[in-house]
Amino acid sequence: MRKWVPLIAICLGAFMLLIDITIVNVALPSITGDLHASFAALQWVIDAYTLVLAALLLVTGTVADHTGHRRAYVIGLAVFGLASLTCALAPNPGALIAARAVQGIGGAAMFATAPALIVGSYQGRDRGTAFGIWGAVNGAAAAIGPLLGGLLTEHLGWQWIFLVNLPIAAVAIALSYAALPADRRDPAKAATRIDIPGALVFTVCAGALTYALINGGENGWSAAATVIAFVASGAALIGFVAVELTVAQPMLDLSLLRNAAFSGLMTGALLLQGAAFGALVLVSIWLQTVLGLSPVRGGLALMPLAAASFVTAALAGRFLHGVAPRIPIGIGMIAIAAGSVLLYFEITAGAHVADLVPGLILIGIGVGLATPVVVSAAVGTLPRHQAGAAGGVVNTFRQLGLTLGIAVFGVVFGGPAVSVLTASHQVPDPHGIASALTSGAAQHVLAAVPAAHRAQAAELFRHAFASGLDRVYLWCAVAAAVGGVLVLALARQRAVTHEPAPAPREPEATPVEV
Repeated sequence: MRKWVPLIAICLGAFMLLIDITIVNVALPSITGDLHASFAALQWVIDAYTLVLAALLLVTGTVADHTGHRRAYVIGLAVFGLASLTCALAPNPGALIAARAVQGIGGAAMFATAPALIVGSYQGRDRGTAFGIWGAVNGAAAAIGPLLGGLLTEHLGWQWIFLVNLPIAAVAIALSYAALPADRRDPAKAATRIDIPGALVFTVCAGALTYALINGGENGWSAAATVIAFVASGAALIGFVAVELTVAQPMLDLSLLRNAAFSGLMTGALLLQGAAFGALVLVSIWLQTVLGLSPVRGGLALMPLAAASFVTAALAGRFLHGVAPRIPIGIGMIAIAAGSVLLYFEITAGAHVADLVPGLILIGIGVGLATPVVVSAAVGTLPRHQAGAAGGVVNTFRQLGLTLGIAVFGVVFGGPAVSVLTASHQVPDPHGIASALTSGAAQHVLAAVPAAHRAQAAELFRHAFASGLDRVYLWCAVAAAVGGVLVLALARQRAVTHEPAPAPREPEATPVEV
């Protein structure tokens, strides 16, 4: 049991940072009531965290390679804990969004270093088991978030979804100092330089694109702010490529993207996270404000995904040791696509919670198969001393996929919902009502409807929300299927072939066959 204490320390951090992606979902209606937040603000409460997390993973992975993985991990835990306290004390949406962004800084340091810490703590089959358990925690944390969020929100208040992080962070810091391997100074790493310009330009690119998608759905695609944001994102992308091609030690080695296997893995990572979890924001709002479930029951409704993900990932890590990663990743994404298709057909105006179960289980199986393998495969594509950078790259693509997924699906949802409301000829402001539905204000809108027409309005809202949500899951299915096919077709060779030959007495881990 003692040998697994380092894994416990690593998994506590992973659990905390990943659960904070989805734990907020169930609390969104309560946050709306207390802080008077719009749907755009609610999107940013989630996206500010995932965007900063994605934007900084590459640079924090490089910093950790330079300064020490344990040190960076512990600092990330401390920053995350303090930012969580600030979130709980936020007096308005702006303060909450800013604190969530700081959470993303701590989360990036934790997430980027976790794969390298596992590599440094375990060897052989134990390493495969460790990655499997860590992957199971990844999938289960993101999926169990709504249940924990429901329990805390309903019985203690939404602030406790952040306060619960404080004791977890404290325990993780103590275990990290007690069990994780001490950092050793490496002169080769000390000589490396951190690509700060690349990190800044990448952050501007991702942030501007996310803003453009959210603002376009809220205020129109021809709005000046939307157009400017799209142009800024494109210019920043060009700038990022230019910076990475000219600096001596780039944050992202763009030459890797010319390798079909590596590109296939990164595309899979991008589409995996968005397809599996990007719609959960809207699902949680639908369960509570349209179907009338309590926060706890809304969280329980998503438990099939959590349970299936955890069990599948734990078994996959144990029994798929040595199997080419493209197989479980590709099959897992096809399972996510199949589950999304089921939800596309099952989510209707008359749908109930039980109708979600088969689709959520299939998505959970897919997440459990693909998540742990895509991370370990990426770590295996680079030499051991670049393990932090490898973990940063794959997790950057994963979190960027979630960030963009939330923004894109908010746009996808709006079209069908507005069409249903417009076709009814009973709603004076279809766009305004659709925005109110997505921000969790359905019950407030219904309260303003005359009692004689309230039942008819409630049915109309159920139809509008279901129309938008089933369209979202159609897009989820397409994204997951495309990602799965690309991984199976492209990831057939070693992603990187420059791993040094193992020394006779200190064998290095061989690159993963993909």
